[in-house]
Amino acid sequence: MSDDGHEQNGHENVPSRQRRRFPGISSRAYEHPADRSALVALRKLSGFDTVFKALSGLLPERSLRLLFLSDSVRVSDQQFAYLNDMLRDACYILDLEKVPPMYVSQDPKPNAMCIGLDEPIIVVTTGLVDLLDEEEMRAVVGHEVGHALSGHAVYRTILLFLTSLALRVAWIPLGNLAIMAIVTALREWFRKSELSADRAGLLVGQDLQASMRGLMKLAGGHHLHEMNVDAFLKQAEEYEAGGDLRDSVLKILNVLPRSHPFTTVRAAELKKWSESRDYQRLMDGHYPRRTEDKDTSVTDSFRESAASYATNVKSSKDPLMKLVTDIAGGAGDLGGRVRRGFGGFTTTNPKDQPPREADED
Repeated sequence: MSDDGHEQNGHENVPSRQRRRFPGISSRAYEHPADRSALVALRKLSGFDTVFKALSGLLPERSLRLLFLSDSVRVSDQQFAYLNDMLRDACYILDLEKVPPMYVSQDPKPNAMCIGLDEPIIVVTTGLVDLLDEEEMRAVVGHEVGHALSGHAVYRTILLFLTSLALRVAWIPLGNLAIMAIVTALREWFRKSELSADRAGLLVGQDLQASMRGLMKLAGGHHLHEMNVDAFLKQAEEYEAGGDLRDSVLKILNVLPRSHPFTTVRAAELKKWSESRDYQRLMDGHYPRRTEDKDTSVTDSFRESAASYATNVKSSKDPLMKLVTDIAGGAGDLGGRVRRGFGGFTTTNPKDQPPREADED
């Protein structure tokens, strides 16, 4: 049972391990600043509201629910009871009053998702269930409940639908371009929302090592005895700092088609958040409540996000981000810095070049 040991919101028979509970917590408490601002920007995307309203009526949500009901196993006291306990415990800890239905679907690929327009549905695959131990799985269930609390399920459902639609209308040039513009914006937001949900998973599991192990297993399979958390996090550091400007561009191109950030990046981001003052204050019981959500300012959300991006750019070791920082700081010999950033990509003979002034500090 969680901290206070009481039964509220109909959540009974929760596991016995002591965990801190967060009554009335707002999703703002754990959402990544870029998640909030990207979602605000998405809603302001020209024509998005019209498309969204149209899709809300077209999406076969009832059919989707019937599909999972008929061809997957619904988690309950009688089926996958331990997952049912985890789900109810996660909802109890994050104070989500209505427990969303959860299904286990036969698929060897490890995956989990939270979808639905009117009400969220959580789906986990057998590949994920087989891969993770109990505490790792608890973080995943908390991750999906975090999506539900944040209202991410609606946009995830639309992303799935539009991605499928884009494939079917690929032969219509302008139509496909319009859809892919929205899909690209949705993917950018969803990658940020995954960072938020990872934080929710940590709040539910309250075991950073279990969260790290789960992410490592998603990257390298079940051979946990062959992996090391510190070495895995070092990969993220090497990924960010390595290479030249060409590699920075390739990183952007590699991530664009993905709905999730790279696993090493997720692990590094989660660890950084777990060591932050914001996380400590949250664990001490100081966090925004849902009752205050209506008073939040869109402008403040953008300002907070902008500050977060500025901090990330300044502290980033990525060659492109360092160049951006140099430009913002008024660095001299910009052309020379760009050429060196591309690792000598230009083939001009140095003898043909005029003398170059020394770089400014």
